Parts: sequence; C-alpha cells; structure tokens
Amino acid sequence: MPRSTGWCALPYHLILHVFSLLVMVFNPAVAYSGEQPLTLSEALSRAMAQNPSLQVFDLRLEALAGGRFTADQSPALETGLEVENFLGSDNLQGVDGAEYTVSLSSVLELGDKRRARVNVVESRYGLMEAERRAETLDVLGRVTQLFVATLALQEKLQLAAEAVSLAGATHEIIAQRATRGATPEAEVLRARAALIQSQIEQSRLQAEFVNRKMALASLWGDTNPDFKLLEGDLFQFGSSDGFEALYQRVNDSPAIQVYASEQRIREAEIQLARSQSESDIRWEVGIRRFEEQDDTAFIAGFSVPLFAGRRNSGEVRAAQAARNEVGYRRQDTLLRLHSRLFEAYHLRQQSIEAVERIRSQMLPDLSEALTQTRDAYESGRYSYVEWTAAQRELLAAQMALVDAATTALLNQALIEQLTAQPLASIPSANPQIQDSSHATN
Repeated sequence: MPRSTGWCALPYHLILHVFSLLVMVFNPAVAYSGEQPLTLSEALSRAMAQNPSLQVFDLRLEALAGGRFTADQSPALETGLEVENFLGSDNLQGVDGAEYTVSLSSVLELGDKRRARVNVVESRYGLMEAERRAETLDVLGRVTQLFVATLALQEKLQLAAEAVSLAGATHEIIAQRATRGATPEAEVLRARAALIQSQIEQSRLQAEFVNRKMALASLWGDTNPDFKLLEGDLFQFGSSDGFEALYQRVNDSPAIQVYASEQRIREAEIQLARSQSESDIRWEVGIRRFEEQDDTAFIAGFSVPLFAGRRNSGEVRAAQAARNEVGYRRQDTLLRLHSRLFEAYHLRQQSIEAVERIRSQMLPDLSEALTQTRDAYESGRYSYVEWTAAQRELLAAQMALVDAATTALLNQALIEQLTAQPLASIPSANPQIQDSSHATN
C-alpha cells in the first residue's frame, strides 16, 4: 500500500512554505499524467492554485484599494456661475442690469474625517486577509476530507474485487461438488446468485468512485479528472496532543481571528461616526460683476451646520452596538468550535482504537475461522450456509476496518481545520490491510 502524505489543512502563514516543499517533491518539468496516482499533496496544491473561491480574494483586495483611494480624497472643489436681475421688465429688461457671480467653493473638514475614512478601509484589509485564511483552510479541509473518502472507496473497491473472486471460487467449488453428487443443485444456484450480487455491489462502488473523483477534481475547477487512482494509506494516524492543548489553538485560528479583524473595523467606524459629529465649514469665494454700474467686486462667505454633534449621536451609538455585538458572536463561535472539536477529537480516538482491535483481534480470528469452516464444508461437516456466513463476516469486518479508519482520518482533518495546525508528524510505519485481512478461498 502506498504511503500517505499525512498533510491536511495547514495555517495560511505556512502556505508559501508548503508550496516550496511541493516544488522540491514534484518536478515541475514533468507534466502530471493520468497514469500516475493522485497524492493528497498534489490535490491540495491544485486546489490552492485553482479553486475559484480563493481567486476572488485578489479582486476583493483590488476593490478595497480603489475604496481606499476614494476615502483618501479631500473634499471636491466646486465652481459655479450665478446670473441675477436679467430678462425682467422696465429697467431690468435684457441683461443691462444683470449681475454675474463666478464662485469657487468647497468644504473644510474638521475632526480628522479623512483619516477616519481611510482607517475604516484599511481595517477592512485585515478582515479580508483573515477571511482569505479562513476560506483557504475551509477549501483545504474539504479537499482533504473528500480525498480521504475517495481513498476509502478505492479500498472498498479492492475488497469488492476480492469478494467477487471469493464468490467465483466458492461457486466453482460448489459446482464441482454438485457434479460429484456431494452437494444439492440448489446450493449451486445460491452460490451463483451470491456471485451476481457481489458483482452488482462491485459495479455500484465503481460508479460511486467515478462520482467521487469528479467531485474531487471540481475543487480545483476541473470537469474531467485526469487521474485514475489515488495514492495514500488510510491506516496512518500519527499522534495527537490532548484536547485542552488542541482547544488552545482554536483561539489563534483564522475562524476566530476574523472577529478580531472585524472588531478593528467596528472601532474604526466608531471613530468615523464621532468625526462626523464635528461640524465642517463650507467656504465660498468669487467675483461678482455688475453690468449696470460696469463694476466688479469680490465675494466670500462660509457656513457651519448647527447641532451636528447631537444629530449624529445616533450613528455613534449604532456603531458602538455593532462593536459590542462582535464580542458576543466571537463567544458563540468559540462555544460551537469547542463542541465540534470535542466531538471530532473523541471520534478520532474511538475510531483509532476500533481499527487496532479489528486488525489485531477480529480479522485474524475471522480469517482463521473462514479457513476452518471451508475445510469443514469440504469434508461434509459444515453446511453451505455456515461457510458463506463465515465469508460474509470476514468481508464485513474488512469493510468495518475501512470505515473506522476513514472516520479517524476525516475527524483528524476536521481537527486540523479547526485548530489551523497539522497534528504531530505521522510515523513511517506502513501497515497494510492485506497483512491479516485478505479472504482465503
């Protein structure tokens, strides 16, 4: 059985390091071929480079750059032309008595509003990066979990092929015994039906395997998988820290850091709302032309809104409430992550224990029981029913072994996703399911 990579959802700050390792492992000069099995590292690197949900963050950051440029602008200058006392009656007919005013106006911002606007946009950069890290871990987690599920299905396909081979050999033995008159013809028919049933199950698993490969390839945008098989070992689990140590890592995970970034945004919005309470001064200067006297004069003026602080107090209170809400949502997320991590940790532990007991106790016993039952059947001491029951029990135990290993790895991937850190390194031992679980004819 090929070795597993053991690499699951890594924190975002290790991504560049991971890519450097991948470059060392995979020769970029050699194109990936569908004849080569797909490894977990290859699947993860493809998803990192091509998953559409990760590509959108570059565009969002570009949009924020545009927003910052706008927020950093000073109030615009306005120019105006005003004409008075024209096209009237009597002395004001035509434009002889008209007055023309050309003006330039703008707003003098007080309260450091410009800096406050820029701070809001810049704080959103931090949130966007935290969301990118969280989305990256989510994508890597989905790839890992689907890879493990597909690899488990590949293992079950091997067991299904063995089951077909076993059913075929059983049918052949029973047919030979029926020819000698040692077995009723009805047992031959039942053995043939069992063979057909095993072939149907193999076909079902093959169709599901094709679907899983398609779903896996879609995570990096492919609609036609270019690999036939996966490379990995379902039975390498490695070691793990205790639950409390794992939970401490959750506080530094991107899922929680998102709230820290959002908190900074809310603080910046409070400062922006408070700056809006400071009244701006609107100024205007210009030149006025009096046609009737053939004179010109300069004009100047300013205006200040009254009671701006009181009118804006509601915005300040709303921004403060939004900031306080972030803290409660962070606490709620921590509680939910605690529950998920607790469940994943104990499911992983229980599944690893189940794998060990199945491999060390159940499979050797059932394998030996099948050998003895077959010998007893051929000597006429056991019936066909007892022989096929022993076959089914061994095949069921083999399937249960794959299911238990799959559950352990799926929960391991979830733990790594929740903590944003890989578990301890996986040992180099490479146990194989075939060592003690292959069915014997």
